[in-house]
Amino acid sequence: SDSDEDMFGDYDSFCGSGSLLAQLEDLERMRPQGDEGAVPAAGPAPGAAHSQRAGPASDSAAGPKAARGAGSQRHGSPLLRSDEEAGDFGLDDLPPSQLLYLEELDGLSCAPRESAGVKRNKHYVNSCLDEIPNLSLCCAADQREGGTDLPVSSKHDLSRRESLKDHLKNAMTGNAKAQAPLVSKTKQLKEAVLSEEICVARKAIESSSDDIGPFYGLPSKVKELLKQFRGIEALYEWQHDCLTLESLQQRKNLIYSLPTSGGKTLVAEILILQELLCRQKDVLMILPYVAIVQEKVWGLSSFGIELGFMVEEYAGSKGRFPPIKRRVKNSLYIATIEKGHALVNSLIETERIHHLGLVVVDELHMIGEGSRGATLEMALAKVLYTSKNTQVIGMSATLNNVGDLQKFLQADYYTNNFRPVELKEYIKIRDAIYEVDSKAECGFTFSRLLSFKYSSNLEKADPDHIIALVTEVIPKYSCLIFCPTKKNCENVAAMVCKYLNRDFKAHREKEKQDLIKNLKAIGNGSICPVLKQTIPFGIAYHHSGLTNDERKSIEEAYSAGVLCLLACTATLAAGVNLPARRVILRAPYVAREFLKKSQYKQMIGRAGRAGIDSAGESILIAQEKDKQLVQDLISSPLENCYSNLLPEFNKGIQSLLLSLVGLKIAATLEEIYSFMCHTLLGVQQQLLSKEKSLWDIIKEGVENLIENGLLKGKSSEKDDNSQTMLTITQLGKATYKGSIDLTHCNTLYRELKKGLGGLVLESNLHLLYLATPYDMIGNCNPDWMIYLRQFNQLSPAEQRIADIVGVPESFVTKKASGQAIRKNVDSAVINRLYLSFVLYSLLKETNVWSVAEKFNMSRGYVQSLLTSAASFASCVLHFCEELEEFWVYKALLTELTKQLTYCVKAELIPLMEVAGVLEARAKQLYNAGYKTLAHLANANPETLVRMIEHLSRRQAKQIVSSAKMLLSEKAAALQEEVDELLRMPADTP
Repeated sequence: SDSDEDMFGDYDSFCGSGSLLAQLEDLERMRPQGDEGAVPAAGPAPGAAHSQRAGPASDSAAGPKAARGAGSQRHGSPLLRSDEEAGDFGLDDLPPSQLLYLEELDGLSCAPRESAGVKRNKHYVNSCLDEIPNLSLCCAADQREGGTDLPVSSKHDLSRRESLKDHLKNAMTGNAKAQAPLVSKTKQLKEAVLSEEICVARKAIESSSDDIGPFYGLPSKVKELLKQFRGIEALYEWQHDCLTLESLQQRKNLIYSLPTSGGKTLVAEILILQELLCRQKDVLMILPYVAIVQEKVWGLSSFGIELGFMVEEYAGSKGRFPPIKRRVKNSLYIATIEKGHALVNSLIETERIHHLGLVVVDELHMIGEGSRGATLEMALAKVLYTSKNTQVIGMSATLNNVGDLQKFLQADYYTNNFRPVELKEYIKIRDAIYEVDSKAECGFTFSRLLSFKYSSNLEKADPDHIIALVTEVIPKYSCLIFCPTKKNCENVAAMVCKYLNRDFKAHREKEKQDLIKNLKAIGNGSICPVLKQTIPFGIAYHHSGLTNDERKSIEEAYSAGVLCLLACTATLAAGVNLPARRVILRAPYVAREFLKKSQYKQMIGRAGRAGIDSAGESILIAQEKDKQLVQDLISSPLENCYSNLLPEFNKGIQSLLLSLVGLKIAATLEEIYSFMCHTLLGVQQQLLSKEKSLWDIIKEGVENLIENGLLKGKSSEKDDNSQTMLTITQLGKATYKGSIDLTHCNTLYRELKKGLGGLVLESNLHLLYLATPYDMIGNCNPDWMIYLRQFNQLSPAEQRIADIVGVPESFVTKKASGQAIRKNVDSAVINRLYLSFVLYSLLKETNVWSVAEKFNMSRGYVQSLLTSAASFASCVLHFCEELEEFWVYKALLTELTKQLTYCVKAELIPLMEVAGVLEARAKQLYNAGYKTLAHLANANPETLVRMIEHLSRRQAKQIVSSAKMLLSEKAAALQEEVDELLRMPADTP
């Protein structure tokens, strides 16, 4: 749109004697005063050259030539023929101010009909008025000159008699001052088509017709984006069948189950887009792990930018409660289980739960797994109970007792055995490999003997023949080895590369050396000796002992084919998408526990992923002693899902009862019982022991909460029946809003209260102690010499913190010297202070490697501590916000949470706010000149690929999309604040 060409062509000034304005003035004098007919012919169109620049981008090259060619004809060419009206000659390309002028001109001429061109452009003109405030001033200037005491008819007559020269001057001056929107006509047309298709799709979805629009009720642009971003050109037959189910057309809840890699997520994403674009409602997507949340935010931000919705991350310490109330765009909240539950609570509290049109749950089987399962059950039960219009979709590859889940979610069920790639399952016992066969009596049949010849030394080092199984597929194809423990992962990786042929080093040698350099940079010059040894062979390990940056680098290298073998723990099976041609299970154990059927299915599901491999194989290595257990594993059904509200007493039913009263969902025992009957526990209450009914459990739980000062009970007489009305205390409200474990809420309150009497602010050590998570204390075994060394390095003010919390220096000194301790000191406090020392060192050094060495801890544990502390600091902040006496902590904890979340130098934080950008990548971007969020949002992906090492084109595009989404989200939040400030109160006198 920017050109050096003069916007007024050959005309040197507004008032030259031979100019367009002079011609118009002459023509006006010749026109009779009473003439109300069409405007006579005049000179060339004002801004004719400018109109070339307003056209589509594809015409830009021809624009200047066309403008110059038209220059010689301008003096003789009429603006309008005598039989034309304004707008009939190509108004589509005129700037807004010219259109405004012509509309005004058309009004002056009292034309009997509105021109087609003006009709076409009226919407565009109106949308530009807010962006070009000078125009409204120009157009209103003539009315102001006429004074305020003239009658309406006099003003109209005066306006009609006013010189065309003044009108044109005002319009052209406004055009010169205003900056026309930098939007091409092509883009406008595309947006118009998209908007029209969304309207059609919305109407179609709301109707009962089976014909739901161009692409499952969505604009055809969605289909194009799926091809562009995912390479998906057509859906599988089962996906089409599922999306066209009668139950979905009627907006019923749905559970669907397919094997891993069947394409479940795509169906969920299409349903999400239908809700966002067609029904204009917000959506909550609940995923099991932080890494998967970040991966999904990364992947869907591109769709949000193109289709006009917000993608918001709720994981770790990220997420706003309550979420911003948007009036223009709808939001897709992508959350972990815990953050999803907190988000549901905040929507119910602010009476906005009805804005949530859809909840999608991935890995629904996790509802039966510990405290996280209890939290997921609470979130879903609250949504179902408080919002009858919110649809719930659940998906999983490993579901068994679907009937209970259907009853709980009031859902229909769809299942299919489809797998895009055939998966063959094998069991290896000694030298023989057996194929899993459900028709066989023992569950598997003999397949073949291993052909690989082992030497005696190799037989001793590798009795399970892992090297033989691995070398059948690598380096041409990829392979995963699932190991029972983290240490076993490292041992297997080292053992395999030790006996591999040296030729393996030549495969993508340069990229492997680049990976080693990158890992060294992450560790500030340090690299794990095992990785240094194994990576040249294309092998690495993957478990929670890696830092986030190391894990991401290894995952990217594996996805790119630089690494061909990963030795990993079971957590990878439920984590990010890392497929393989062959999956080997080193042993049928996870730690010391024998493998569950659901775990086995998830692991082998990584073999043969669609679009990557033509086939998939899984091999379970078993010892003779485990043969019967393996047979049972192969032939047994999947485990049932049972409610964990009771087993997880404090994090389960107690927490639920507290929040029900706090959110005013229930205020009496009867109302609580009514709610509980709609939970999975209520559905499965026949499994409860005969000694205690559901009513007894509820009554006991409420009494316990009253006893601990979290609830208050008050008797009330109603219809001759005595009822106890329950209300929540401030401590209770702070506990459920901060998602604080009920086991620790009173302890946390006491420690925060004690801190008010003498909070040491010389450093952030005291705050860090208060933000150290309680659930990490049990795993801590202090090294007493390190403890004493760290204690002695504290300043006198910092040593006073130890006295305040209850850890005397004499105790630490005696422990370090091995002396007997007579005084009893709380071990939880001792361990918590030790962990706060670790966090204190992390914030000062911002390097996980050096801190892990200093405290003799694994770097993975230090990383986990940092992540947990950031999340817990956020919880403590929300806890303090509900208690007025703790007002001083609010500002302090806000800043501390930010420091713990990123743990980097301040200048890198804006870059690390972008989903998927970790410290190592943020440093690369910063050093390349991308120092702010705006820099990243406006970056060219191709330039990023050239400037940033080890960055693929796909990753560059996702980083830019995520940055654009985050920038848009922040801008929208600020705009919402502005609108709220300017809105007139409804109760204005």
